[in-house]
Amino acid sequence: MGATVAGMSDPVAPAPIVGDMARAARRRRVVYLAAFALTWLVIIGAIMGAVVATGNWSLDFTRDWGPYILGGVGFTIFVCLASIVLAVVLATVGALGRLSPNPVINGIASFYVSLVRGTPLLVQVYFVFFALPAIGIVLDPLTAGVFALGFNYGAYLTEIFRAGIQAVPGGQREAAQALGMSDTVVMRRIVLPQAFRIVTPAIGNEFIAMIKDSSLVSVVGLQETLWRARKVGTSSQDPIQAFIIAAVIYWVLSIVFSFLQERLERRMARGDR
Repeated sequence: MGATVAGMSDPVAPAPIVGDMARAARRRRVVYLAAFALTWLVIIGAIMGAVVATGNWSLDFTRDWGPYILGGVGFTIFVCLASIVLAVVLATVGALGRLSPNPVINGIASFYVSLVRGTPLLVQVYFVFFALPAIGIVLDPLTAGVFALGFNYGAYLTEIFRAGIQAVPGGQREAAQALGMSDTVVMRRIVLPQAFRIVTPAIGNEFIAMIKDSSLVSVVGLQETLWRARKVGTSSQDPIQAFIIAAVIYWVLSIVFSFLQERLERRMARGDR
């Protein structure tokens, strides 16, 4: 049992230098992360120190009103999730329209993209909530806010989706058509699934941007984070602290979702490899 099989040798152990290189790489990584975190802490500490030094900051204010402003986070996230779903649906239809050989369909999709990208989001929010009732379309604040955000971001995602569809190799379409698939089936089963995979990181970027832009829907009375901060600032006559708290909340949300997006991209990259 102790004898080795003839013609076979024991596996070669990795050279010690390999382990040394791995440990050195880990040490460099730890040092890098420590320096990175320290830099952030120094900058944040300097900013907080400057704010406190002005005498315009009160811990009592943060304790009393911070939880109330923070209570708008759930509503903010809900509005963003509902809006990004609507935006993806509009972008899918818009991208197919932009690629359509039909001049009417292509013209409608192109007009939608041009109009939305050429006008401010705030104007679109006002139009949906205040102008549509003039033609008999009355929307509650939540529906109006979600529709305005989704309609706006759908135009930007339209161009992203169009690029994603065009990025799918044409040879796959030709192979599917050679198997007897119709153009509709090829688009639904071959092209769109791959295009969605390609544009997923871009959807994440747009969602993070939407978290900040969702503050604009507060003008129609949605009680999200900024609306609560403005209410607190008005009632307490101390808007600076209220808006700083709201800004920190939006910043933290952006960091959290950026981290989640990075993890998703890494997972998808492993699948590609």
